[in-house]
Amino acid sequence: MLVSDFDFHLPEELIAQSPLPQRSDSRMLHLYRELNRREPGHFEDRMFAEFPDLFRPDDLLVVNNSRVFPARLFGRLSGSHSQPVSPRNPAAADFLAGRVEVLLTKQVAPLEWQALVRPGRKIGVGEKIFFGSESDSPEQSHANQTPELVAEVISRGEFGERTLRFAPVPDFFAAVEKLGHVPLPPYIHRPKEADRPEDRERYQTVYAHPEEKGSVAAPTAGLHFTPEILGRIRQRGIEIAELTLHVGLGTFQPVHAERVEDHKLHRESYHISEPTAAQINRALDAKRRVVAVGTTSVRTLEFAASQSPSGRVQSGSEEVDIFIYPGFQFRVVGAMLTNFHLPQSTLLMLVSAFAGRENVLRAYEHAVQEKYRFFSYGDCMFVE
Repeated sequence: MLVSDFDFHLPEELIAQSPLPQRSDSRMLHLYRELNRREPGHFEDRMFAEFPDLFRPDDLLVVNNSRVFPARLFGRLSGSHSQPVSPRNPAAADFLAGRVEVLLTKQVAPLEWQALVRPGRKIGVGEKIFFGSESDSPEQSHANQTPELVAEVISRGEFGERTLRFAPVPDFFAAVEKLGHVPLPPYIHRPKEADRPEDRERYQTVYAHPEEKGSVAAPTAGLHFTPEILGRIRQRGIEIAELTLHVGLGTFQPVHAERVEDHKLHRESYHISEPTAAQINRALDAKRRVVAVGTTSVRTLEFAASQSPSGRVQSGSEEVDIFIYPGFQFRVVGAMLTNFHLPQSTLLMLVSAFAGRENVLRAYEHAVQEKYRFFSYGDCMFVE
């Protein structure tokens, strides 16, 4: 299967650059799967505010409660790099001035993180990076400054990422909350360090748990929910279960392989509690429909079920690297809410596995024609 089989034309003006004033004002394309015997391949235009009305009485809704943290940091390299530079090469200028951008992507130990760094080629093992106390300001001399965070590059990974070891501080996440910037996706075109105050709220689900910090990208299908929408769902008697998957480096990794089967996903950490596993398995045993919010929930549920011969979801904390593309046999998920994804992306392949490639691409063509808003801050699609 070729990666190019999942391409489609997307006008750049349809890529949402900012959230709507109200979360639940998003449009929603309602798509029936090819497996649906009632109306296979049929789709219709709706609003997300209608979502609670589409549940069956005994459905189980599963959401990812991971919390995005401001994982993009700007700092300064150790050493004497400051010197006059030509403005013609900004990346070289950043390095010579000692400036560096770090995107924390995955915690691998209490003080160690995998990270993407820029300018990448110049940052080797052994380099130290200083953050805070004006240490990232090119106008300031850093000779007499005390940084708020210090990290050393201790290794380099196969995908070009670095592993950073931070010096101990009283509260690491408090320092990151103070110094960091919201890790908006690269297709949201804003100047460097130009995330807005609203992004701290809106690039976050309303049900993200304060103790579940760890995602470097939002599980975006959940961005449409409001407390009122959740209240309407509960009023209908719909059970809601929460799991945690921390969205990591794989979100930012394009597919470079020509064949789908040759692509390799990064591992991401997840946790399913015993009560959540019991909720899901009761639903499966009763042949109730499991409705997953977002591809992160889908991947977590299907991976957890694949670890058991019975196909039931196992509780615990592990790492998921399951790659779902057409031909995959779903064991748990019976319906999904998802945003519109990048051409030739693994997320589009997952949705195509669930609803049929041609079916999904026809729906995407319709979404383009009707000027739906795409990607993280865009509209959504309900597939059943």
